[in-house]
This record gives sequence, structure tokens and C-alpha cells, in this order.
Amino acid sequence: MSDLFLVGFKGNRKEFYYNNFHHSLHKGDYVIVQVDRGEDCGKVLQHVDHEIQLPDEERPSTVLRPANEEDLAKLDENRKEEEEAWPNAQHLIKKHELEMKLVDIEYQHDRNKITFFFTADHRVDFRALVRDLASEYKTRIELRQIGVRDEAKRIGGFGICGIEQCCVSFLQKFEPISTQDARVQNLSLNPTKISGNCGRLLCCLKYEVDLYDQVMNKYPEVGSRYSNEGIEGIVQSISVFEDHMIVRDENGEEFKVTGKEILKRRESNQIDSGAASENENDIDSNDRDN
Repeated sequence: MSDLFLVGFKGNRKEFYYNNFHHSLHKGDYVIVQVDRGEDCGKVLQHVDHEIQLPDEERPSTVLRPANEEDLAKLDENRKEEEEAWPNAQHLIKKHELEMKLVDIEYQHDRNKITFFFTADHRVDFRALVRDLASEYKTRIELRQIGVRDEAKRIGGFGICGIEQCCVSFLQKFEPISTQDARVQNLSLNPTKISGNCGRLLCCLKYEVDLYDQVMNKYPEVGSRYSNEGIEGIVQSISVFEDHMIVRDENGEEFKVTGKEILKRRESNQIDSGAASENENDIDSNDRDN
């Protein structure tokens, strides 16, 4: 099977392509790839050296050839004309009184298509706008409505952590996120602290929530009473990453109880419970025999 490469395009769009013609390709090389109804130009981001599972509808297409000087000059020309198209597109949107926000404009490398990306709160009837754009640019016009998270991905930027946005650097798809994910991790529900540049909940809220669920399920709730082996008091806090809880007794003295101790006690109780059940069964059996 041909080598697989990840290729990046404008707006932080990434797609996989097979090197069916066995070109010598390296990270950072510009390549011409086969797309629906033509050719596009992108940059090699990495050689995929491990097996990945992709849906049938996302079956990779082909790298046609490395980009030459003419291709790179055409790429620069397309980017320049995309910038020049902004004022006209904005004028036409205003002319047709459409409630939509233009986010980006992207020419396909062979100029067989130009895509206008936009956001809107509702469905937009842009048929008249498409006719005007087609008359202006003499090529296939595509208007694509995207969400605010996709908008942030296309624009790019850095998160409140100071690192490049996850959607730009490595995320392939967006997962549903809720405020419950923040509650489980005892995070502030202040929107300014748990929202990304897109205005939606941070994608990273999903990264550790399973660990929190797994660890927290071992412990009693904060504020509840705990009693075991001479330790009796109220659960003050739970440290997920250090895997222990702090219990404070009525004298104000604090004790540390680890997750291992909790599980050991739980297993011991289960064994004692099982032994008690067996004894009860033996007694019932003896009663029946008598």
C-alpha cells in the first residue's frame, strides 16, 4: 500500500492523501493533490507511519505531484485575489440584506471553485448572492455555513493557556462539551474562564473528565461524614491527581486517606459480606435438615 501523508491547507484544514505515485516527499513540501472536480495545493504536515482507521466517506485521495515554482506563484496569486475579493463579497452581502458574517474566502488551486465561509444564527437564503458572485468571478461558487468553533479553527490563535488552539494543532473533530464536565473537575463556572476564543466551552474540558469520574467514584462526597479505623470526621477535599482525600475530625485535626485504602476497605467489606451470606445459607440448610 502507498504511504499516507497528512496535508494542510488554508484555514487549518487537514486531510490525508496517499502517495500513489511514490514521489519523494518531506515535511514542509508543497504538493498538488487530487480533489473533487480538480486539483488543490497544500503543505505536507507529516508522514503517517502507523495504521489509522478512516470512515469510507473519508477515504484518502492522491498526491499528484510535488508543487513546482509555477504552482507556488499561482498559490500566492490566489491568496492575493482572496484578499481582494473581501470588499466585494461584503458589499454583496449588505446589498442582499443577509444576516451572515463572512469568515474566510478560499480559491481552489486550479480556480475551478471559490468557497465563501460564513457564520449565521439561522439558515440563510443566499441564492441571489450566489448568482451575483458567479457573475463576478466566472467560476463555481460555494457558500459554506460553519459554526463558531470552525470559525476559530480557520482564523487560528492561542488559548488562555498560552498554547496554540487545540483545534488548530491536533484536534480532528469537535466533541460535545457541557458545563457538567467543568463541575466534575471542580472548575469555576465563570464563562470567561472556561470558554475558548470561539465563545464556546473549552475543548480541553473533555481531556481529563474521564479520569476525574474514575477517581471521584472511589470517594465519598466532599462534606459527608467518613469513619474507618479510628479516623472519623468530615471529608474536606479530594485530590484527583494525588489520589487521596483529606478528612478533618471534630478537633480540627486532618488525616489523609488514599484511594488504595478506600478500595482495600471496600474489598474487605465485600469479602466479609460474602462470608456472612455463606454462613446464613449454612444455618438455613441446618434448620431444614433438623
